[in-house]
Amino acid sequence: MVLMANVLLALAKIVELADGLLTIYKYLLLASVIISWVNADPYNPIVSFIYRVTEPLLRRIRRHMPDTGMLDLSPLVAFAIIYVLQIVVFNTAYQYLMTASMALKLRG
Repeated sequence: MVLMANVLLALAKIVELADGLLTIYKYLLLASVIISWVNADPYNPIVSFIYRVTEPLLRRIRRHMPDTGMLDLSPLVAFAIIYVLQIVVFNTAYQYLMTASMALKLRG
């Protein structure tokens, strides 16, 4: 029982790590939005990295959205998707795994 409890605890930590990585990705999306406002140098390595990381997701979202002219709403949709994923999937999985782990540790 203790082994299974530790496996569930490890899975909970992996879910927590994935949640943290999504938080970092949200900051990269925010940086991408700010960079698009200030028209930064596209040859800057940091700007180039941020665009390479965020553009694949934003491009997929733009494909499914109606054309809004100069207003790009794809970052807002991406933020909403990430928040729903973090709250509904990751927080639920984390709580379930931690509860199950503690119950197994108390039992055996």
